[in-house]
Amino acid sequence: MPFISFIIPVYNRPQEVDELLDSFSRQTVKDFEIIVVEDGSTLSSQDIVDEWSGSLTVRYIFQPNAGPGPARNTGASEAVGEWLIFLDSDCLLPPDYTEKVISELKSADFDCFGGPDRPHEGFNATQKAIGHTMSSFLTTGGIRGGKEKVDKFYPRSFNLGVRNSVFHAINGFTNMRFGEDIDFSMRLLEAGYKTALLQDVWIWHKRRTNFRSFFKQVFNSGIARINLEARHPGTTKLVHLLPSCFSIGYPIIFIFALFFPVLFFLLLLPPIIVFIDALVALRQLKSAILAIPAFFTQMYGYGTGFIYAWIKRNIFKEKEFNAFEESFYK
Repeated sequence: MPFISFIIPVYNRPQEVDELLDSFSRQTVKDFEIIVVEDGSTLSSQDIVDEWSGSLTVRYIFQPNAGPGPARNTGASEAVGEWLIFLDSDCLLPPDYTEKVISELKSADFDCFGGPDRPHEGFNATQKAIGHTMSSFLTTGGIRGGKEKVDKFYPRSFNLGVRNSVFHAINGFTNMRFGEDIDFSMRLLEAGYKTALLQDVWIWHKRRTNFRSFFKQVFNSGIARINLEARHPGTTKLVHLLPSCFSIGYPIIFIFALFFPVLFFLLLLPPIIVFIDALVALRQLKSAILAIPAFFTQMYGYGTGFIYAWIKRNIFKEKEFNAFEESFYK
């Protein structure tokens, strides 16, 4: 019986599945099974999975489209490992990933863990810029739980592990389309279980390849925060308000700067700091330059999504919702 069951939901991404399974084949320790759950895709990954089934313990499951949470639940219902690890299809594993994670889990005093992500040297400049922005403490990286000291640590589903027994004890993921992983972590903590951030158990994460799709993602993240507050009252912290404050405050400063030019310094300060931070981290000029529009896309996307959802849910009393449901993957 494998110690770990990897569960990978996928929607119309057969090439990503092929690349991810290739990274599994290079693992130094192979005490695991892999379950790929096709969530109603029109571009099937079954042939890819079948090709790898000769060298990997991998299974393919198809279900009608229901969203990432239910797809993970489907995989978990078939998993036999003591630990379940959820990955996104756009991830790649370094060769020692399973070796490191098994070493950590053999003596774990926690019930659920999350690991960070890094940009691969083969990713393009936009992916690196967006990836850095998503993990940087200067943006919403702190909100996303990259550091335990910011708030309680909420593991994210692109690299999340949980004891099989605990997963089923809290009934897995809900049907939230966005923010479902934070909801899962919140319910796990509310049930008295313990989470941990394993800094050495990292993966490569491709992220979005253009700013339009990135905006859709972070706009929905802002909406999800309001939805999560409705499900888990009191979990919204001051730090979650910062992107919204920036979205409102930056244009106001720009207007005042037209009359008081000295204020233009305040407008230049954020992009300069973001550029320097990205240049130090990525050591690539093009990616550091692209980190500036990535920063503004993320802050305005998350901030305006948060404000939009707050108005709809608190003033107009609408039910839980998402945006771009028809065009999110386009």
